[in-house]
Amino acid sequence: MTLRWLKRWSFMIILAITGIVYCGANRDLLEVTHWENLIPVGERKPEEDWMLLREGSSPESMPEELTLGKAVSGERRTGETDQALTELPEAEDQEPFGPPLLDSEQQTPVTSGEGDGEGAMPEPEPEPEIVMGRVEEDYFADALFLGDSRTVGLGQYGSLRDIATFYASTGMTIYKIINAEIVEVPDQQEKITVEEALQHQSFGKIYIMMGINEVGSGTTESFTKAYGEVIARLQELQPDAIIYIEGILKVTKARSDKGDYINNEAIGVRNEALSQLADGEKIFYLDVNQAVCDEDGGLVKDYTSDGVHLKAKYITLWEEYLKDNAVLIDGGPEEAEEQLPSE
Repeated sequence: MTLRWLKRWSFMIILAITGIVYCGANRDLLEVTHWENLIPVGERKPEEDWMLLREGSSPESMPEELTLGKAVSGERRTGETDQALTELPEAEDQEPFGPPLLDSEQQTPVTSGEGDGEGAMPEPEPEPEIVMGRVEEDYFADALFLGDSRTVGLGQYGSLRDIATFYASTGMTIYKIINAEIVEVPDQQEKITVEEALQHQSFGKIYIMMGINEVGSGTTESFTKAYGEVIARLQELQPDAIIYIEGILKVTKARSDKGDYINNEAIGVRNEALSQLADGEKIFYLDVNQAVCDEDGGLVKDYTSDGVHLKAKYITLWEEYLKDNAVLIDGGPEEAEEQLPSE
């Protein structure tokens, strides 16, 4: 009976004895393994704490650094929380994780360099300032003048006749200027329209003086609407051009008082409406009346022979006003491209 029992349990007894001997022989190895689980990766093991563990000290009696290490090690194994990681002191030379912090006042990335400008947001370039100032005659080398009989006089008797380009005709109105066949072409008998000419010639500035012939027709609203449509078409044909709306020249007080459709009151109302078409960026309003009218607001009678048109010798007053009130953006005119020969 005893022999049968020994045979049955001999294997289990031998296995138990082997386990006891193995654990006793490898006690130091187990303690080392336990120590490594307590220390965060990369930190040194203090000799005195090693001795405490060998003597069997409890976790409560261990230094704070070791208990913290134990918590970190345990959380890394279980994956329950990373709160203990945030409690570890960061190294002084450790770079922070994530993108650079933004300064709350300047709203620019904070960089470690001083004075090197790295990481700073570029400042936007200021937009060119538009200034009205004085120019000389060469400013009008790429200028086009559109108008009626008054502009015809400017082109015939003024000093700009050999410098600027003039598409003008007696009796011209804003309603038909675009499709008017008034542009002469060398070696060609028939004239072409203003629109056709603008498709072959480029201008940096376009001056418009029309309205005296339209005072007796339509309303201020219909006139202004047609004027705005002409400007829009000119901008399509000449997108780089500055457009100047010249206020309708008034007539003398005597001519205005005749009581017909041509009177300074109606001209003033339409000029006010025209000034609203200017945007101060590409379209500008010029009140030429400031240069040729008297204290009563009418054309100076000595400047005209019919109360409507300027005498040739006073055309210069008009030109000087244009020179004193020119838009200065890039400092001077650009050369016109593909210009048609002019007489």
